[in-house]
Amino acid sequence: MNKIWYQGHSLRWLLLPLSGVFAVITYVRRALFRLGFKLQTAMPVPVIVVGNITVGGSGKTPTVIYLIELLRQHGFHPGVISRGYGVDIQGVKTVNLGASAVEVGDEPAMIVARTQVPMVVGAKRVDAANALIAEFGVDVIICDDGLQHYALGRDIELVVIDGQRGLGNGLLLPAGPLREGAWRLDAVDFIVCNGGPAAKGQFEMQLAPTEVKPVKCDANCSNYSFDKSQPLVAMAGIGNPARFFESLRAQGYQLALCQGFDDHQAYDKTQLRDLAQDLPLLMTEKDAVKCRDFAQENWWYLAVNAKLSPQFDEQLLARLREVAAAKQGNFHGIR
Repeated sequence: MNKIWYQGHSLRWLLLPLSGVFAVITYVRRALFRLGFKLQTAMPVPVIVVGNITVGGSGKTPTVIYLIELLRQHGFHPGVISRGYGVDIQGVKTVNLGASAVEVGDEPAMIVARTQVPMVVGAKRVDAANALIAEFGVDVIICDDGLQHYALGRDIELVVIDGQRGLGNGLLLPAGPLREGAWRLDAVDFIVCNGGPAAKGQFEMQLAPTEVKPVKCDANCSNYSFDKSQPLVAMAGIGNPARFFESLRAQGYQLALCQGFDDHQAYDKTQLRDLAQDLPLLMTEKDAVKCRDFAQENWWYLAVNAKLSPQFDEQLLARLREVAAAKQGNFHGIR
């Protein structure tokens, strides 16, 4: 599919009729919400949706972590909700510190491990949001993904775009990677371009690598070192594995082998041990949360931090304060 979506493979033309069907289905669904046949539930606190219009990862999770820290620095008490991709959750589930990816999903497990933020996952994001408010009393909700989950009212929409791959061939699923047409970008509040030059009206984001840590490392471990000059095997189960490998090369790591996996890929000990052989295995932070229970001594991960401009911070905080002020004493619930 990546060849069809991003490399101009001619098979996309055969899939166009299915994209037409998808366009009709999504149009009808949006119209049902717009005309009031389906109800959108507003929350008593501001809701920031961080999503994208393409299939696959674009940098949403680092953006969510960035927002958590930004809001905390300015006196807010944010919480996060998510679908919990790949996990069959009945109702809603609180993501506790130390929760495994099998229980709550890889991205929720990673977000809470990194930030200890209050977080609830569930297929129905309205239920997750209500549970988050009831249990933790947060004053801002960040919705990790869910741009197309229109049942949840939102006050700020932030779309993250892969700066390298963009919108691919610009076609809707399945002929292209788009969940909604490019027109959708005109309706959102903020567009963040991850790892590429930002167009007018967009904000550029860069992912800055941190230090390499052992996958088996807990919050208190500190006695370790990593030799950057040694040959290693790199792996990544994210939306764009090539970005991770290119970043490692740019930092001077010696990559003997690069292995990309599907986003949200599940792993087992034998599979990765056979992949690495006797070489160190270096992976992403999202992969690491799925491997901690069976990690070997020479398995490592590299976390990244999102970097955005002060102008983005100022504009988002100003918009959030406007929304928060309007919510006070003016909450109407379902609309």
